[in-house]
Amino acid sequence: MLQVKNVTLRFGSRVLFEDVNLEFIANNCYGVIGANGAGKSTFLKLLTGDIETTKGEIIKDKHDRLSVLKQNHNACDEYSVLDTVIMGNAKLYSIMKEKERLYMKPDFTDEDGIRVGKLEAEFEALNGWEAESEAAILLSGLGINNDFYDKKMVNLKEKEKVKVLLASALFGNPDILLLDEPTNGLDIKSKLWLEDFLVNFKGTIILVSHDRHFLNTVCTHMVDIDRERIKMSIGNYDFWYQSNELMQKQIKDTNKKKEEKIKELQSFIARFSANASKSKQATSRKKLLEKIELEELKPSSRKYPYINFEYEKRLGKEIVYLRNINVTIDGKTILKNFSLTLRAEDKIALIGENEIAKTTLFKILNGEIIPDSGEIKIGTTVIFSYFPKNHDEYFHGTETLVEFLRKYSENKEDSFIRGFLGRMLFSGEEALKPINVLSGGEKVRLMFSKLMMTKGNVLLLDEPTNHLDIESITSLNNALKKFNGPIIFASYDTELIESVSNRLIYFDSEGDYIDKQLDYKEFVQKYNI
Repeated sequence: MLQVKNVTLRFGSRVLFEDVNLEFIANNCYGVIGANGAGKSTFLKLLTGDIETTKGEIIKDKHDRLSVLKQNHNACDEYSVLDTVIMGNAKLYSIMKEKERLYMKPDFTDEDGIRVGKLEAEFEALNGWEAESEAAILLSGLGINNDFYDKKMVNLKEKEKVKVLLASALFGNPDILLLDEPTNGLDIKSKLWLEDFLVNFKGTIILVSHDRHFLNTVCTHMVDIDRERIKMSIGNYDFWYQSNELMQKQIKDTNKKKEEKIKELQSFIARFSANASKSKQATSRKKLLEKIELEELKPSSRKYPYINFEYEKRLGKEIVYLRNINVTIDGKTILKNFSLTLRAEDKIALIGENEIAKTTLFKILNGEIIPDSGEIKIGTTVIFSYFPKNHDEYFHGTETLVEFLRKYSENKEDSFIRGFLGRMLFSGEEALKPINVLSGGEKVRLMFSKLMMTKGNVLLLDEPTNHLDIESITSLNNALKKFNGPIIFASYDTELIESVSNRLIYFDSEGDYIDKQLDYKEFVQKYNI
């Protein structure tokens, strides 16, 4: 059990949260949510003791082992993969290494023998004899095979390091598991395996994630950081989202009715206070007025941009037709005999780890790449709105956001452009920032603004959720569900794929593909991807 008791955290004059009281217990998974900068990762650091509270205390049973997913991917570069995983249980790893050192001594003494005996007993109590096999099971589940076990971490690719460090956090059956964005960098199989592992985990899990499907699958409770408070509620993310929307609406509706009543009473008091025959009624209403309290509704740190893709030009019968497209780059086959007929009702998700194949297809459709061979027909009525995965080329200049967006807008008035930017969360002076200083998430929101201005009747979106917070992803998701034209999008966001797509195209590493009208889960199971 882990308790947060009367905890307040301040940085200077800024209050992140105050008077927080929470209790985390075994067999539950708690998803920590909140806007960027609300303090999600900071809250996990409070629980680990990396940051001290301004007030209050974190209480943990001294016998409980707490395990944390390392954010420094280079922290274990000098160790082997297998050692890194077992190091997840620091006590066990320390015992293993001390045993090895003692057994290797050329002058093994009686004292050494007594010490080894004690170490062997502790080793067995910590299930040490199963350590390597348990580590192997975790690594295998996350897609790391035994060829990697003896490799140094420094020699691994970034995505491989992430998986090993996750296995290290999961190792040894910890009592409390703290995970900050555990699905980052995971492929489909690894993510599904992790979901199953956490659903069956018997300890306490506290995690931060922007992956809504993941939160819905594994979480039993949501921990919401907002308005300088932290509130815990039962249920997964979707249940929290719907309940929160309803609650906010009810508070606003109640406050509106109270405000109307206040105005009515104030009007009566103002009209009849000086009237002797009405003075008693006015006094009575004044007392009633003093009793009315509006429910406190501090401004939320959680902001949802307004995303809505509309088009004016209707599509004809011919939209997109590709036949036997072949592309080779630097001697490697990227697309092999690829064919596609895009229909008006198609919402196509491009899936799989072959990101080059997906991006190449988008660039062919956008006219940026000419294939080595094959036939391409684009309907005369088609207007593409294209979101490239790498959009840095748009943000080298020093023009302001208003100047940038004016280039794509029919209405050139400042007031219109600034109003549009305001709905995309660029309010006030933010609209006058130079585009070359924008953060990753701000660049994506500005690109969506550009797409909405161009009013394309076919959307091409190459990993549009990168750099976005969960609120912006939710707004994008809702916009794509509403859009009544064809969409082709590449994403690793399971919720986006499941809720938007009606057709899936999977690219393998050799340039081959599978094109099916299947539910995402059915597709994954049928083709074992």
